[in-house]
Amino acid sequence: MAATDNELDLDLSPFFRVYKNGRVERLAGTESLPAGVDPQTGVTSKDVTDIVPGTEVYVRIFLPKLSKSSNTQKLPLLIYIHGGAFCLFSPDSALFHNYLNVLVAESQVAAVSVHYRRAPEHPLPVAYDDSWAAVQWVASHRSGDGPEALLNQHADFRRVFLAGDSAGGNIAHNLAMRAGSADSRLNLEILGIVLVDPYFWGSDPVNSELLNPVMKALGDRLWPVVCPSCPDYDDPKINPVAGGGPSLTGLGCRRVLVTVSEKDFLRDRGRLYFEALSRSGWAGIAEIHETEGEGHCFHIDRDMDHEKAKERMRRIADFFNRDST
Repeated sequence: MAATDNELDLDLSPFFRVYKNGRVERLAGTESLPAGVDPQTGVTSKDVTDIVPGTEVYVRIFLPKLSKSSNTQKLPLLIYIHGGAFCLFSPDSALFHNYLNVLVAESQVAAVSVHYRRAPEHPLPVAYDDSWAAVQWVASHRSGDGPEALLNQHADFRRVFLAGDSAGGNIAHNLAMRAGSADSRLNLEILGIVLVDPYFWGSDPVNSELLNPVMKALGDRLWPVVCPSCPDYDDPKINPVAGGGPSLTGLGCRRVLVTVSEKDFLRDRGRLYFEALSRSGWAGIAEIHETEGEGHCFHIDRDMDHEKAKERMRRIADFFNRDST
């Protein structure tokens, strides 16, 4: 007898459910917003499709409000990878569309927000490969003759950054490692990366996980589902500080900012990453910013009048603009 829409095969709430007929029900991030001009910030956004031909991969480009006299102004270029446990959200999700509008207005950067194919339909490493393809597409504009006029006109390729929150922070780290490898063939230099409350894991639990056994159990269940080809919690993609993995000295950028939040069950994973990078012999500059009294990625859906959210945004914006010329 054929499976019905209501016969459950896998329940990974609050992320998704999979039914026996193959239907995937995502439990967050389904509200979308179109690209356009944001009336509150003046930021303009535009979708560019066919980044990876034959797939759903696309980018949403964001530009801050510019005066007519600065129509050719070059801006720091941010490649942003959204979070969502590798299985939720996209650049047009209301949460991330609104957040990128605020981040771009605050930082005065040009941003390329990447939509990668998501688990469980597209298990890892698909999200890594799709995001890498988007970085390569961005790099094709380096000489000013790429397919997208907005990047040719406004992107300053001397100041290129990767950033991501949660699973997006994980992806940003893995992209930077790939960029630093000898065979990357990436025609692009990444100045810095921002890992916002990054999603890393490991077989040996750390204190912030032990304090939240419910989320610890969920994290243990999630990774083998989103990455069935490498379900080991100490695979370097999910645990970059585990023994036997690639050295962090190969990280392909000059500056790193890691943010962590006091009440986040992933907090100590971010701290371990920062500490391991700082003592690895990597030649760049690493810094960490911890917010007290807040939870995982608290600032993304927080009113930007909230002082702690504003402080985190200021720290990130400063990181992007420190080398302004």
